Amino acid sequence: QVQLVESGGGSVQAGGSLRLSCAASGYTERDYCMGWFRQAPGKEREGVAGIYTGGSTTYYADSVKGRFTISRDSAKSVLYLQMNSLKPEDTAMYYCAANLPPCTLVGGDFAYWGQGTQVTVSS
Repeated sequence: QVQLVESGGGSVQAGGSLRLSCAASGYTERDYCMGWFRQAPGKEREGVAGIYTGGSTTYYADSVKGRFTISRDSAKSVLYLQMNSLKPEDTAMYYCAANLPPCTLVGGDFAYWGQGTQVTVSS
């Protein structure tokens, strides 16, 4: 089965940037939906961005549109989330997730999850 490992989190000041990485292993011949989710203490889990590995389709939450970019390096089996113009509201644990199509940004639809990487944005 698919295994996912996130990295790249850290602490930055508002307006700064971070790039999260998700290394994937255990892929089959199937194409997957890949997504980034986040959850802050006391708040609901939120879908941030998604991408379909079988094409170039991407999707973003309105709260991050224009600031975050999801991409992938198929040769290395790595998923990225470039986060620019970070805000304190972006502070959360960020998770990489994968599932078979159809693709959504609904966490309950995703079967495979990484352990998470912390992102903290100070004002």
